[in-house]
Amino acid sequence: MDFKVGNHSNSGNASEPSSSGSPGLPHGPVFGPAANVAGEEIDAQRALYGSERPSRLRDYLVFGALLTATLTTTFLAGGFLFAVSLILILGSHEFGHYWASRKNRVNASLPYFIPAPPMFIAGTFGAFIRIKDPIPDRRVMMEIGAAGPIAGFIVAIPTLIAGLFMSRVTEGVHLRGLSFGSSIVLSVFSRMILGVDPLSPDVNIELHPVAFAGWIGMFVTALNLLPIGQLDGGHIIYSLFRVRYNILAKVFFVLLFPLGYYWTGWWFWALLIALFGFQHPPLMDESAVLEKRHKIMGYIAVIIFLLTFTPIPFTVVM
Repeated sequence: MDFKVGNHSNSGNASEPSSSGSPGLPHGPVFGPAANVAGEEIDAQRALYGSERPSRLRDYLVFGALLTATLTTTFLAGGFLFAVSLILILGSHEFGHYWASRKNRVNASLPYFIPAPPMFIAGTFGAFIRIKDPIPDRRVMMEIGAAGPIAGFIVAIPTLIAGLFMSRVTEGVHLRGLSFGSSIVLSVFSRMILGVDPLSPDVNIELHPVAFAGWIGMFVTALNLLPIGQLDGGHIIYSLFRVRYNILAKVFFVLLFPLGYYWTGWWFWALLIALFGFQHPPLMDESAVLEKRHKIMGYIAVIIFLLTFTPIPFTVVM
């Protein structure tokens, strides 16, 4: 779902690596300023703070085992097409992070897929990668942070479109169960493909498993783009607006409380944020200025968040 930055410290000051994909993870110690974070000096900094480089064979074995387990649980939850579609979306998101990390010579794990009991809605709790090096500067942070959501969104869009073509529209009869909310992108494509408004009480859209995988992909993308802590959105907003990051994160935190009246899950997220805090992990060089292309990536990610955010994701219909 997101990428996590491990903590690093000088010898003699032990620190625990990040161990959760939740928002507002504990942050590492402050690193000393770097006058030049390119080339050999980046490698020197990483050697000083200690880069973890475990066996590549172990990485591949863990990746393969978790991928197999998650394919199994998602297959049991929604069938073959659902499982493949959802894994493609989640995998594209995480490999976007992974590719950007490798491009910038930042050591990162392969994606860790997290299986869940099949009775859970999707059969998975998502996926993440673990960053094992300190991040050099805001440019690299932006590339790694934004690459995942953008890649996942690019795969989720055609998945949702294809799934909607295979979905059915029925009369809006009162059915008990779980009702799924709508984002801007779902509303637009539902009108274009099915000719109906998904928020209308007069119709029910019976989502095909592929469309449901697309819906989950959009929902997960929006959750990861929440502008807080070590979520992708936290990295992106910190890179774009470093000085104003704390204010923006706290404003969004406050907005979760009124949203919680419509879906109590937002209160759970607010609790996690309160427990783990708002502070973003420090970078090796805080002074680097974003180039135009990095700003464009950041604004694209913000637009994706607005298009995929679902204020009321789930409603229990009694």
